[in-house]
Amino acid sequence: MCGIAGLLAAQAGEAALRERVEAMTAALRHRGPDDSDTWIRAEHGIALGQRRLSIIDLSPLGRQPMLSASGRYCITYNGEIYNFPALRRELEALGAMFRGHSDTEVMLAGIEAWGLEPTLHKLQGMFAIGLWDAQERSLTLVRDRVGIKPLYWRPLNGGIAFASEPRALLVGEPRPALNPEAVSHFLRTNYVPAPLCIWQGLHKLEPGHLLRCGSDGLQTPRPWWSLEDAIAAEPRITQIDEAETQLHALLNDAIRGHMLSDVPVGAFLSGGIDSSLVTALMQAQSSQPVRSFTIGYGESGYDESSAAEAVARHLGTQHTTLRVTPADALACIPRMAEIYDEPFADASQIATYLVSRLTRQHVTVALSGDGGDEGFAGYNRHVMAARWQKMQGWPAPLRGLLAGFCTMLRPGQWDALGSLLPAGIRPPQLGEKLAKLGGVLRAKDVESYYRPLIEQWPDAAQVLAQPYPPLPLPQQAEGEDLVAYLQRLDARAYLHDDVLTKVDRASMAVALEARVPLLDHRVLSFGLALPRHLKLPANGKWPLRRLLARHVPVALTNRPKSGFAVPISSWLRGPLRDWAEDLLSPQALEETDLLRPEPVRAAWADHLSGRANRQYGLWGVLMLQAWQRHWRQP
Repeated sequence: MCGIAGLLAAQAGEAALRERVEAMTAALRHRGPDDSDTWIRAEHGIALGQRRLSIIDLSPLGRQPMLSASGRYCITYNGEIYNFPALRRELEALGAMFRGHSDTEVMLAGIEAWGLEPTLHKLQGMFAIGLWDAQERSLTLVRDRVGIKPLYWRPLNGGIAFASEPRALLVGEPRPALNPEAVSHFLRTNYVPAPLCIWQGLHKLEPGHLLRCGSDGLQTPRPWWSLEDAIAAEPRITQIDEAETQLHALLNDAIRGHMLSDVPVGAFLSGGIDSSLVTALMQAQSSQPVRSFTIGYGESGYDESSAAEAVARHLGTQHTTLRVTPADALACIPRMAEIYDEPFADASQIATYLVSRLTRQHVTVALSGDGGDEGFAGYNRHVMAARWQKMQGWPAPLRGLLAGFCTMLRPGQWDALGSLLPAGIRPPQLGEKLAKLGGVLRAKDVESYYRPLIEQWPDAAQVLAQPYPPLPLPQQAEGEDLVAYLQRLDARAYLHDDVLTKVDRASMAVALEARVPLLDHRVLSFGLALPRHLKLPANGKWPLRRLLARHVPVALTNRPKSGFAVPISSWLRGPLRDWAEDLLSPQALEETDLLRPEPVRAAWADHLSGRANRQYGLWGVLMLQAWQRHWRQP
């Protein structure tokens, strides 16, 4: 794991190339504090650099940038290849010789033996790659299938520069203008969608894509892997027993690969289905107690630490819990704008950073349960979709009456009523969920169903000085099941632009490598291809639940979905109020050229009064304001 950077600039001399690439890699030191190196060929205008977090082959033989055996290729790459031992044996049978035992050397040998794209299709892992081909005099950038590892790029006068994070592309350069389209989409979803970047002229390489720059110039990014093709290639499974058996074999293999490391490995354990299953399969394959980590809050409805501790006791892991107070959150919130060097406003970023910081005190690698919801229909919007389809046959007056009931009270009032229920059956965030259900009941088509569930400011024109229309949704294929379509929508945007961005930045800020075995591409395509009836019983993720029941009593994990949420709503009215008021003051809002102050102030007043819970939309504005203060200064 590491931070990578590089540039291809034909007119630059060696001194200029060295100065630029060393400054770029220095900006990524947090991603790789263990080592640093650069590789330059001034006659070709190429410079590659890396900051290393040593995980596999801790010796100098694992350093990057790394030359292939023939000297044709030089690579700098961020990630891990989990099946590299098997690939190494295959290459050795072809006559390849190895100096060290790193996955990087195996990847290079594969590219020499099979070519770049055939090798990519053999890789199981996460990766962002910069590959120089001396024979073709070309630089190729590659991003892994799912987008686990980030990769940004910008054109450079016929050449190109690239880096793991945009901050490295800004080194020594005047700050570009902000991209107003990116700002508009951020306010809707609380993340900047690929291939956009918040800065004009910078771009994200999309998952499963590659980009080549050579003597013929900079080509258009193109896909080397297709999620839709992978789903279509999966065998049709109709029985749950068959699905469970195949998934068990896939996950065991994925977990085994993800546990490969020359440094200590642990697990994030929230106590939910996904993280509990990952931890259980890790413990089943480990001869020692697995180190597991979670955080907890004082607020009911958000604290899953007791559930995590119960799962840990049953599995026999060596467990650590961090109790988080509002003061802890307040102390780290100012770092969010620095850590996420594009605006980012998934409020669980706070919890992810805190649990990463805790985990890094004990291990260097942690396995996460992220990806189970996307692959196996675990979000409430997936479960509700099947019910919404049935509701479409109900009379419109009945749907309107039920929608009115769901919204007759403010979310805070519903939460107060819900608090009267026994703790065992009390739904977390009841008011928020009823408000969403009211919107679902009024939805007339798939788009009006889906967008309100993922957008925080659906009417961007309400708050933005320069709004753009929402990005069009990919078409639903003829005959495609609605739940499968919604899963595909989430996997094509929300997964990598929100979930994986959150995990990557929070973990790498403390030099922790986070691995996501449920997003092994074989597991993801397997889950997405399963028919609805094999996923939706038991509120989604049925095959995962059945597998988990082999290791953990159902009673320990059978509870309403909470997610890795934090009590932002109450914190904004309490200990975070002064911080928020500073960023949302009329003067602060008027200073920005992005937002219209009046509707933002109205939403803030509604939230403070309890008339409405505007936590997610306001968090987006707050993170945008905080980001501007940190990053827009030269």
